[in-house]
Amino acid sequence: MSTLHVVSHSPFTDSRLDSCLRVCASADAILLCGDGAYGLRHPALHTKGVKVFVLAEDMQARNLPLPDWADSVDYPGFVQLSIDYDKVNSWL
Repeated sequence: MSTLHVVSHSPFTDSRLDSCLRVCASADAILLCGDGAYGLRHPALHTKGVKVFVLAEDMQARNLPLPDWADSVDYPGFVQLSIDYDKVNSWL
């Protein structure tokens, strides 16, 4: 069973992304949104082996470059991801 993990908090101000990475399985994906987009700078994110998405609007608002190991999505893409994965877990 696959899970889309939605992370909206900066990994540099709390441990939500680290907690998320500990429970992610290979079939899972992480969607970074809001200040969670700063997760693109987290050194462990791209080595976990899970698919990483970032909300394009939030990435652009924070002037972050898109690394080659991540994909950007718009809001309709966010909705599609929530349909494509069996479960959605928001790390509030």
